[in-house]
Amino acid sequence: MGNTIVEKNTDQVIEARAKKRPSQWRFFTNQLLKSRTGFLGAIIIVILLVLGIGGHWIAPYDPELADFSKKLLPPMTDGHILGTDQLGRDILSRIIYGTRVSLIIGTATVIFAGIIGTIVGIIAGYFRGWMDAVLMRIVDVMLAFPFILLVLVINAVIGTGLRNIIISLVIGGWVIYARVVRSEVLALREKEFILSCVATGVPRREIILKHIVPNLFTPIIVLSSLQIATFIIAEASVSFLGFGVQPPTPAWGNMLNEGKDYIYSAWWLITFPGVAIVITALGVNMFGDWLRDVLDPELKGD
Repeated sequence: MGNTIVEKNTDQVIEARAKKRPSQWRFFTNQLLKSRTGFLGAIIIVILLVLGIGGHWIAPYDPELADFSKKLLPPMTDGHILGTDQLGRDILSRIIYGTRVSLIIGTATVIFAGIIGTIVGIIAGYFRGWMDAVLMRIVDVMLAFPFILLVLVINAVIGTGLRNIIISLVIGGWVIYARVVRSEVLALREKEFILSCVATGVPRREIILKHIVPNLFTPIIVLSSLQIATFIIAEASVSFLGFGVQPPTPAWGNMLNEGKDYIYSAWWLITFPGVAIVITALGVNMFGDWLRDVLDPELKGD
């Protein structure tokens, strides 16, 4: 009888604590609202997603439609809020459509580079030996090259365009993931629960998939949130140099390239695309910093 009462009380205490314990979604929402920089970064990201997804309905003009009778109009002239370029195309519309290109490139590069780098990092960190030595020497060689220079060389070989710029960024960007994941795996494989699995004869595949990979989600998510801004800036730099997304497709980098010859006579051609790049990188980095502070156990007590 006494044991039954104790069990009931214990169950009631557990249920009460479960009800009081906030959900993960509510926890992250509360933390985000407490952080000014994180909240501002989240707002910027939401605006970028809206512009990228709904660009067809938001843009006031066709971004590729040329009207030579309205070329080089300054901002707030004849219905063009941010002015027009040397071909009479609306700057605001081209920036809105360029948002989609930047988001596609940043997101796709992070996904593919993250997958490749995670696989390489797990193999190198868990199996060690000659595989670790070979893979890490490849990583060292690639890291010896400046990132933008490496991407430019790859694009010069495989060609320009949206698909090829993603491929070149993935080839140059997976090494960062490999380094981070390898370090995390080296630490995880010495943990007691991993050693217990090895001692009890648990297969390597099960150890990796069920015990190591789930513990890599947090560092990978944090790294990806910060790498998106890096890849967006890299794409804009490569496009500015003429090796990325090609005209007439609107992209912030090639807009800067087209406007550099008019820097003194039509300042708005490079100013507004440059501001778009800065705001995007700033918003993504602020949100990434907040995400790192929330997800990284070592920083939660700071």
